[in-house]
Amino acid sequence: MTELKWWQKAVFYQIYPRSFADGNGDGVGDFYGMIDRLDYLQDLGIDALWLSPHYPSPQYDCGYDVADYIAVNPEYGTLADFKRFLEGAHRRGIRVILDLVLNHTSDQHPWFIESRSSRDNPKRDWYIWRDGKDGGPPNNWYSGFGGSAWEYDPTTDQYYYHYFFKQQPDLNWRNPEVKQAMWDAVRFWLDLGVDGFRLDAVGTIFEDPALRDHTARLSQLELYHALRAASSEEDLARLIEERKAMFRYQVEQPEVHELMQELRAVIDEYPDRMLVGETGEIAYYGDGHNELHLAFNFPLMKTERLTPAWVRANQQERLSALPPGAWPCNTLGNHDSPRVYSRYGDGQNDDALARLHLALMLTLRGTPFLYNGEEIGMTDLELADISQFRDNVGVWVYHTAINELGLPPAEALAYANRFGRDKCRTPIQWANAPNGGFSPAGVQTWLPVNPNYAQGVNVADQLDDPDSLLNFYRRMLRVRKQTPALIAGDYTVLHEDAEDYLAFLRSDEADGQTCLVVLNMSDRAHTLSFDLDAHRARLVFSSHTRRGDGDDLSQLQIAPFEVYIGEIEGGA
Repeated sequence: MTELKWWQKAVFYQIYPRSFADGNGDGVGDFYGMIDRLDYLQDLGIDALWLSPHYPSPQYDCGYDVADYIAVNPEYGTLADFKRFLEGAHRRGIRVILDLVLNHTSDQHPWFIESRSSRDNPKRDWYIWRDGKDGGPPNNWYSGFGGSAWEYDPTTDQYYYHYFFKQQPDLNWRNPEVKQAMWDAVRFWLDLGVDGFRLDAVGTIFEDPALRDHTARLSQLELYHALRAASSEEDLARLIEERKAMFRYQVEQPEVHELMQELRAVIDEYPDRMLVGETGEIAYYGDGHNELHLAFNFPLMKTERLTPAWVRANQQERLSALPPGAWPCNTLGNHDSPRVYSRYGDGQNDDALARLHLALMLTLRGTPFLYNGEEIGMTDLELADISQFRDNVGVWVYHTAINELGLPPAEALAYANRFGRDKCRTPIQWANAPNGGFSPAGVQTWLPVNPNYAQGVNVADQLDDPDSLLNFYRRMLRVRKQTPALIAGDYTVLHEDAEDYLAFLRSDEADGQTCLVVLNMSDRAHTLSFDLDAHRARLVFSSHTRRGDGDDLSQLQIAPFEVYIGEIEGGA
């Protein structure tokens, strides 16, 4: 296992800075809080942190509208505080990667303020400006967050392009000065010692230079109406293809891969650093060595229920498609998606399923990424009033639902909760105390704290409970770290037609270890027989009490919702 890079062996944990830990009592997470919780993270057993944007920002898109790439948001602290956080993490053997927003800046970034000041400003071509056409925008492109992708600016009588909100103008990456400025920012953080970057929205960096009109047959509003009314998988698939046609000239342009190769060359100037992209496209691995080190296996997430058949099909397709030398990367949740506990629970066996889903992440081949709060089973929080929303996507959905779709306010609020992202970004619940222990009593937190902190969904109560989800996380993370086959081993699926359970081998020839993994995703017990060269397995881990430390593989008893890991005696 020694030949693997650190990022191939690591378990990553995403910190959402505003919601992780409030160290100065103002209702917003900060570096003081993060520093105070480094021992907790070390004890949890994670190896690396992905820090969501910590840069100065007007927070129109919760930090993904960057106003300065080489500084720290004053709400979170200072650059000196960041350095203390980074040094403290490294001292504990924890790596740190930063979020890097390449596609756009905030409209409050000094670059854009200069760019929009006049047509002959030296930074005019740092962004994408065009004359209007026929009294309107340059073409019929839409923003991914709704409405036109073009914003008219009366100061210079032109339109600027924004794939996301109008407060997030797209950078012009065809301008070499933009590239140089961004690579300088990358080197700034690498020089400080950060271990790499998670690249935001990489697929949107370039757009068709000819600005060709899209050829979708529906308008964006008509598409939303149709999606709401879709009554079959066929209808939904057809509408997804229609949406692809709507954005075909705005995403996944070929130049992006040349840019990723240039960024990889910058990263490779520094030893032992890495890149992971917010993309499920395998093309971003390049030839396996010349673009990103990791791309997320997002297709695994795109289901209402994680079944054995779904996982098997995903792994077969994903692993076989990777170029030689490429390394897989799996996740089930992040700051843009519903919480794992809520998304994949069934309302009856949520705790057991949460344990299975963690085990899935830690036993599949590849680097796992976990999201803060998953370890205590945090759930989505439906906000009670639109005034509580901080995610402007949710706010836009609410007003669109009322003004364009004609929904009553209560239904529009439900719609906003469904498609908005605040529900999975609420403050971490540290204790059964006011504000869940995130902020002092009487302080208004930036988003409401989920009240289920009082029902045991908090760190302090779970630390004292040996059977808690948190302690299950701690145990499983230790098991993974101590079991070479779970990190470096090949993946071989077994019992390919099983409907209730997922069974596979992880085999590491270098360490001579083979492990059998069985994840029973059902409420039924099974007696399983495995036709392997060896007939017995040494128990490595089980989520249920088992007698002895050895198991007969010809009649392996598996309990409902059991996580079983056994080392094959003498190899497989």
